[in-house]
Amino acid sequence: MHKFARPRRAVWGDARFLIGLALVALSIGGVWTVVSSAGATTPVLQANRTIVRGEPLVSGDFQIVEVGLGAITDRYLAPQELQPGQVASRTVAEGELLSDTAAENADANKTTTIVVESSTGIPAGVTAGSVVELWHAPPLGDEGRAQDAPRILAPEAIVASVTRTDGMLATDDTTVEIVIERTEVAEVLAAITGGSVLSVVPIGASS
Repeated sequence: MHKFARPRRAVWGDARFLIGLALVALSIGGVWTVVSSAGATTPVLQANRTIVRGEPLVSGDFQIVEVGLGAITDRYLAPQELQPGQVASRTVAEGELLSDTAAENADANKTTTIVVESSTGIPAGVTAGSVVELWHAPPLGDEGRAQDAPRILAPEAIVASVTRTDGMLATDDTTVEIVIERTEVAEVLAAITGGSVLSVVPIGASS
């Protein structure tokens, strides 16, 4: 009996030895793959400036950087993937990598820009990319010597650019180019031509 049992134990021992070698080999291969992928880099686009929603995406506004993104590489646009006619679908901050969700065709864009004069001063921190509210105070009566209570005209606009007048007063007029939904254009233009006093208010600030 012992003569037949010994070979069986030896075979089982050899099998465990081979399985152990296979597991070690797989472990080494897995570590090598991880190390190799960690060291691999991919060229992607990085914004040179803040680009607001609706602005055209052009190569001059980006630089090419080599980054190691691993499995999420396909979520960001490579230089050759930037196509003519694409616009920003949201604000892209300066230094941000351009993700595929931040670009869309111009035909799909539902926003436009409009220039307004804010009758109240706005903080210096309000710059391109800031989210603001557009308020207006309609005139009272035909003479327009008094204004009605202020109310929100556009609840969520994005600042494209700010031009501040030189002066010492915080209430100096400030010209602001804002991005609004196309559905809000008619009401905003009606307020401008109707003599409303407009104010750009940072989100979270009091009117």
